[in-house]
Amino acid sequence: MRSKLFVPGSRPELFAKAIAGDADAISIDLEDAVAEQRKAEAREAVRDWLLTGAASGSSKLVIVRVNAMDTPHFEADLQAVVQPGLHVLNLPKPQRADDVRAASAALAAAERNNGVTEPVRLLLNIETPRALREAALLAAADPRVMGLQVGLGDLFESLGIDRTEGSALKQVLFDVRIAAGEAGVDAFDGAFADVRDTKGFLAEAKLARRLGYAGKSCIHPSQVPLANEAFQPTAEEVARAKRIVEAAEAAQAEGVGAFVVDGRMIDRPFLLRARAILAAAARRGAA
Repeated sequence: MRSKLFVPGSRPELFAKAIAGDADAISIDLEDAVAEQRKAEAREAVRDWLLTGAASGSSKLVIVRVNAMDTPHFEADLQAVVQPGLHVLNLPKPQRADDVRAASAALAAAERNNGVTEPVRLLLNIETPRALREAALLAAADPRVMGLQVGLGDLFESLGIDRTEGSALKQVLFDVRIAAGEAGVDAFDGAFADVRDTKGFLAEAKLARRLGYAGKSCIHPSQVPLANEAFQPTAEEVARAKRIVEAAEAAQAEGVGAFVVDGRMIDRPFLLRARAILAAAARRGAA
């Protein structure tokens, strides 16, 4: 999931356009993008769209960001949007591992009520100080969790941290990536609010990729190709990965554990990464 395009739940006229676009996933938002007085209207619009089968017939990952568990909307959101065609529920502001387990239990109940047979996974937003501190515990709390997503706006603004402060950005991205790695799930970068600043978006996306992130959120269609570019393996990376895999096969035939490629020693961790790069390239037809 290199790119994930946010779509307001109160704008159903945009759903079809988004799912036909170039983003790897669409994330229909019932939380921040929807005014309080339109919450019920938005969740019904999402439910009705899912029931048309448009999501089930698409190859895209379909995500819905619901309202937080401590709001009066959470249960109603789940009952409305946990329908065939929903792949991932984006959970904002989980604080404790018990929150994740409770959300999973609520998901299971909604699946039973709505006849959903394919388990819906959880994408957890890390956007509070406590969630950042306990990110690894959150990620490992339940088998439904497929990833952690950074929420820098909520996290930084609440603490008075400048969103453009590079040292803070790098620290949070690194901490969340390590937490996700401990749990064996992916990490995803959050949104970049200035849609006019394409250089800033691309720089942040490339930083996230260097830190091992799998993709980035987009709040406007113009950001989607930038995210796809940033998280797609380059031709140089693919070529080097092929050399590593080929050298590994030769080394294995000779009973050698570590070997040298392009002047650098290579062992199992480097080989695993090379295979991951080739797999990512193959998914996009670039291998």
